[in-house]
Amino acid sequence: MTSVVAAKSGTQWSIEADGHSAVVVEVGGVLRGYSVNGVKVLDGFEADELSPASAGQILAPWPNRIRDGKYTFEGQSYQLPLTEPARHNAIHGLVNWARWSEVARTDASVTLEYQLPAQIGYPWWLTLRTTWTVSADGLRCDQEVVNNSDSGAPWGYSVHPYLELPGVAVDDILLHVPGKTRIVADGRLLPIGANPVAGTEYDFNEPRRIGALVLDTTFGDIEHDARGITEVTIADPGSDAKVVVWADGKFKYWQVFSGDTLHGERFRRSVAIEPMTCPPDAFRTGRDLIVLAPGERWTASWGIRA
Repeated sequence: MTSVVAAKSGTQWSIEADGHSAVVVEVGGVLRGYSVNGVKVLDGFEADELSPASAGQILAPWPNRIRDGKYTFEGQSYQLPLTEPARHNAIHGLVNWARWSEVARTDASVTLEYQLPAQIGYPWWLTLRTTWTVSADGLRCDQEVVNNSDSGAPWGYSVHPYLELPGVAVDDILLHVPGKTRIVADGRLLPIGANPVAGTEYDFNEPRRIGALVLDTTFGDIEHDARGITEVTIADPGSDAKVVVWADGKFKYWQVFSGDTLHGERFRRSVAIEPMTCPPDAFRTGRDLIVLAPGERWTASWGIRA
């Protein structure tokens, strides 16, 4: 069902099936809410509220940060707007505040599209299309992008859902992240190296409490199972309640954020679990950067089970 409201987040699309319900909104094509049998899984926001701390946003054509907003691609230098001015970075891409359009809808799914125009700092025209679906298996997101330009385009992708377990403090959550390394960041949250996690406080290869640990951390060398799927889990130590975020083989990193820089009620209220195709600053380093050939169609999938 679709309802048009006078809201900051624009049109609201509600989808529902088998006790699973979600709300996706026009501004940013954002996942604003997700619940299972009436229990909230996603720490979202209200229809007339600006997405706080990138909650539910799609991060493309790059995730995370680019140092000084400057990069060189195929011999040409580019300057992006500094959307994180306090740290002098370009952050989270170019599509998170744009208005997306509905192209298909059923009771249980909605497909939204955004035409990213060529622009100063990113002179490539892309068509992004996202399909959100709920079912007895949970929530699924299928992402597609097509490069409409006549030259190769740099590309990276992530999403920014905050997950919560009702009544469980972040400190008490059992976290499982199948990553063998973590990226070491400087004061601007930009990568300066990578260290093994084994034997350190960042080792969550076996589920354990987050405790007082402050996380705004990129995990690399992640494991995928025989199906090519990687999963991060948060669980309640006092029950069998858990939330799983899964992603396919296109995703090579996980970003986990414990919300310590958020204010008021959102401080350490939930955990952002972000599957990423590339690490921070990939436009500059080229590490795991995807290059979309002219006319190429790229797809990836991720989802949530609760």
